[in-house]
Amino acid sequence: MFTKILIANRGEIAVRIMRTCREMGIATVAVYSEADRQALHVLEADQAVFLGPAEPTESYLSIAKIIAAARSTDAQAIHPGYGFLAENPDLAAACLQAGLTFIGPPENAIRDLGDKTVARRLMIQGGVPVIPGMSQTEADPERLAAEADKIGYPVLIKAAAGGGGKGMRVVTAAGDFKDACAAAAREAQNAFGNGAIYLEKYLAKPRHVEFQILADTKGHIIHLLERECSIQRRHQKIIEETPSPALTPDLRAQMGAAAVAAAKASGYVNAGTVEFLLDQDNRFYFLEVNTRLQVEHPITEMTTGIDLVRHQIEIAAGQPLTLRQSEISARGHAIECRIYAEDPQNDFFPSPGKIRFMREPGGPGIRNDCGIYTGFQVPVEYDPILSKLVVWAETRELATRRMIRALENYVILGIKTPIPFLIDVLKAEAFQSGATYTDFIAAHFDKWQPAAADNDLARIAYIADAVWARRRATRPTADSGPRFASPWETLGHWRK
Repeated sequence: MFTKILIANRGEIAVRIMRTCREMGIATVAVYSEADRQALHVLEADQAVFLGPAEPTESYLSIAKIIAAARSTDAQAIHPGYGFLAENPDLAAACLQAGLTFIGPPENAIRDLGDKTVARRLMIQGGVPVIPGMSQTEADPERLAAEADKIGYPVLIKAAAGGGGKGMRVVTAAGDFKDACAAAAREAQNAFGNGAIYLEKYLAKPRHVEFQILADTKGHIIHLLERECSIQRRHQKIIEETPSPALTPDLRAQMGAAAVAAAKASGYVNAGTVEFLLDQDNRFYFLEVNTRLQVEHPITEMTTGIDLVRHQIEIAAGQPLTLRQSEISARGHAIECRIYAEDPQNDFFPSPGKIRFMREPGGPGIRNDCGIYTGFQVPVEYDPILSKLVVWAETRELATRRMIRALENYVILGIKTPIPFLIDVLKAEAFQSGATYTDFIAAHFDKWQPAAADNDLARIAYIADAVWARRRATRPTADSGPRFASPWETLGHWRK
């Protein structure tokens, strides 16, 4: 087993990985940029290495600097978290060349599954159902238009590289097709350095359902059931839950078997996620494989009781996966809400700045994977995710109520967050009935605006905190008397 691991990431995911490492008795190394000198992941680590300027290409995206940091600290392995270099096959290759262990899948699996057309071909060969469409990229607009006619409108233009909705366009009529292709290719080129595009049939009102997988180096693969991630804004997930309200036991078994088949077809090792689209007739289709730990992994951990990061580390260390599919079961219901630094009154634009005050929710069944604290300066240079609030309860109804209460008790002042928006989504009748499709936000919250009371409450809370801080500052000092009651005052009467 490793004695020291470098985490090539920042924020809440770096902190979360460090906590499992600490439980396993493994020392941790943080890396940080100029903008993250006082970040929580730096404070939590056993060692920290400065990478350079805040610009990601000069710090968190520099493979050379990450490898040098691991070597200088005698780390034996690198965990990439998610985002940044997590799905970059060049990092996996660089680790191998440097004699380090990459905690993730092998380079070839990352490379093959990172290209959506290659992934489609692998899935077809492996017998996994895929959405009707192309299995190779095409640059000629005339040929693309001919393929669109063959597939039938509406069609979805997709970038072969990357994800997150970049380079994606829905086209409903032939007259709009060529302009949409050009725009998608430009966006893909700017986002991923690769403008290659292809076409798929567009599915109306699908659900986004994914299966967590674990695969060891001996060829043993299991799935850890599903997560539904249909509540999305601009193709980015914001609320996830497990189990999916749409799946029957039979459908769950079919999709789980397909996820395992997808992992086998690609030669997968370590933790990953096979994503599917589920149509209104309960037909499911392969979407993609995320070759890393997912942001929403805690809800799987809450319902199964399995620490995914621990298994990632053990598999990377060459240990066999001792879990068997028959042993995997889930209890209760879990929901995750992503808390971002973004302004819901300004089209959810990023809202960096100083956190003046923060109070985390607590209580039974509440987990908050957090990368911030009171006084922390949220930088503008990186993804604005601050934390992931997760709840567990016996039923979906109870979990929803618990999450609403947790969000209402989550206070972050000094920056804007979408907490009021998340509360309204969870209270919506469509969510409570389980009618969660990928068009949920557009259909029910397209014109959403926060209630004035939300802003008033935040101001009141901020003023109250400022008053309390002033009172603390004016308390008697050590010279003028004790600030807290002594044990002699609190323990009561002494008896012989």
